Amino acid sequence: MAASGPPRIGCWWQVRTTVGQGVADVRGGPLSGSSMPPPGLWCAGLRLSRGMSQCVLEPRLPGKRWLVAGLGNPGLLGTRHSVGMAVLGQLARRLGVSESWVRDRRCAADLALASLGDAQLVLLRPRRLMNANGRSVAQAAELFGLTAEDVYLVHDDLDKPLGKLALKLGGSARGHNGVRSCISCLNSSAMPRLRVGIGRPTHPNAVQAHVLGCFSPSEQELLPPLLERATDLLLDHIRERSQGPLSGT
Repeated sequence: MAASGPPRIGCWWQVRTTVGQGVADVRGGPLSGSSMPPPGLWCAGLRLSRGMSQCVLEPRLPGKRWLVAGLGNPGLLGTRHSVGMAVLGQLARRLGVSESWVRDRRCAADLALASLGDAQLVLLRPRRLMNANGRSVAQAAELFGLTAEDVYLVHDDLDKPLGKLALKLGGSARGHNGVRSCISCLNSSAMPRLRVGIGRPTHPNAVQAHVLGCFSPSEQELLPPLLERATDLLLDHIRERSQGPLSGT
């Protein structure tokens, strides 16, 4: 690829890649050799690594942008504590970008870019442990020029039984370390949260083993419809907010 960078266009551009082997990094700045673009443009530069077979720059009209972060522990995607990442996987499939995840080392996360009508979505799965998820979320928000109100957090909730969902605007961490990390790193509690119930064990000493454990076979049967409903709720909420101010929870 030439070092002069992508052609100038009058709107932000989306990078779509077809990857064989290796890692592609979505970057917040322009490609090497080009000057920084004006503020307000979504600019994605791309550093190619071995195995990258195709890179397509697609001009897109500007629209409302949202960051949707699935909280969890990298490498533990099948556990209850990482059910937020499972929702992100279903969301990516629904939006047709399940094969478009790329690693961004600047925010230590896997990212996928998607469109929802006129809105632009950044899907994020942190590559840091749950207690440090907020660093990845805050760095991505800064990278894409988003505020805390533009960031959706999807996470597990011990106080709701498996299968129950709740979406609220802002509030406290309610004892969730991943949410607490996001509040600290974003210096705000204004982020909308989609809470996915995983149930609380009877014995208090079993909480850690419960959240870090995998879903039981009977629980796994409930997961596909739960992930579908979580995706529906999230997309409906984002669509409504993209059209104008939204009040209430």
